[in-house]
Amino acid sequence: MFDETTPRLGLPYVVAAQAQKHIPINESLARLDGLVQLAVESRGVAAQPASPVAGGVWILPAAATGAAWAGQSVGTLMRFEAGAWEALAPAEGVLAWVKDENQMVAFDGAAWVPLSATFKSLTAAVSPGLASTRMEIREEETTLSGATTSTAMVIPARAIVLAVSTRTTVAVTGATSYSCGVTGEASKFGGSLGVAKNASNVGVIGPTAYYADTPVLLTAAGGTFTGGKVRVAVHLLRFDAPASV
Repeated sequence: MFDETTPRLGLPYVVAAQAQKHIPINESLARLDGLVQLAVESRGVAAQPASPVAGGVWILPAAATGAAWAGQSVGTLMRFEAGAWEALAPAEGVLAWVKDENQMVAFDGAAWVPLSATFKSLTAAVSPGLASTRMEIREEETTLSGATTSTAMVIPARAIVLAVSTRTTVAVTGATSYSCGVTGEASKFGGSLGVAKNASNVGVIGPTAYYADTPVLLTAAGGTFTGGKVRVAVHLLRFDAPASV
């Protein structure tokens, strides 16, 4: 039996002796416009927007509400055009830029996963006895408050840090700038960092070994943090001893 739509993106085929061929063609173009180089407005908004932007796409979270959104599966893509919503099931491997998070996510077949969580470690070399050297990135979005905010993630013991990079994902309030570092070296990875959304810095240092789990500290300047978020990424090398025999 001939399928009416393509298997991955659900684009309607034009069948033999198709009347009004422009209808499936235009439907396919509309879906391609939404799905190719996909950029979604949010994956955290649960209430169906009252005035959505034309062509806007949202990833549905749990407990979504609204006439078109309620009852749809978590992770469904909801696209708005010409006054109507269309529900699109993502194919495994689809990538999307999430505008309000400033990050890429991938659909793994069951859920949308940040690429920082999916692709975070690369084994550079392995010995015959299974000793290994790994390149790794640890990343976290940190909500700022008070004079100093510590990341929940840590630089792991016996790792060599090459750099710590930052990006302000939600504009910082209360402080005029901030520093990124560790206890005793508040600006080790950068000082006078920008508080506006999307301000970024790559704090490259000489390879530095850490022998205990060490959190990264964000320290306010010109006031205390009253709001804002910063995405912190630690770029490091890790090592594994030969396997047990």
